Amino acid sequence: MAADASIHASAVLIGAKAVLIRGASGAGKSQLAWALIQAARNSPSATLPFARLVGDDRVHLEASGGRLLVRPAPALAGLIEVRGLGIRQLPHEAVAIVGLVVDLAAADAARFPAEEAAQTAISGVSLPRLAVAPGQDALALVLAWQGIAPVPAPAAD
Repeated sequence: MAADASIHASAVLIGAKAVLIRGASGAGKSQLAWALIQAARNSPSATLPFARLVGDDRVHLEASGGRLLVRPAPALAGLIEVRGLGIRQLPHEAVAIVGLVVDLAAADAARFPAEEAAQTAISGVSLPRLAVAPGQDALALVLAWQGIAPVPAPAAD
């Protein structure tokens, strides 16, 4: 990967580190990004105290000092696609350090992933990786990886 590569992906800052969301077109990258942001916004007990968009659809990656930095593509900064509603503008972070890579609809997703599948290297930077199977609840998996229990749905009246 080039020193400053542009890739088809989304990224959300959760606390101090960003989640880089990869996957084919239509895999749910924007949907997961939106769900993470909404989970922080709607968290009744601050289980997910902070989440902010870094970039949606296209981001720039740069390895620096042993860390992987992610930035929004300038033309798309602050924009996110909400399926069924269109493009929305949100507050965003100009740059973040990637702490987790999520691969949606991953061919190697497994019920009990092999140790080597739980890591990936991008531009020489080794990062933890979650391989999400098609149809699997990516939000619940990311929250579990973060050590956060999913917020229960309100009880039906």
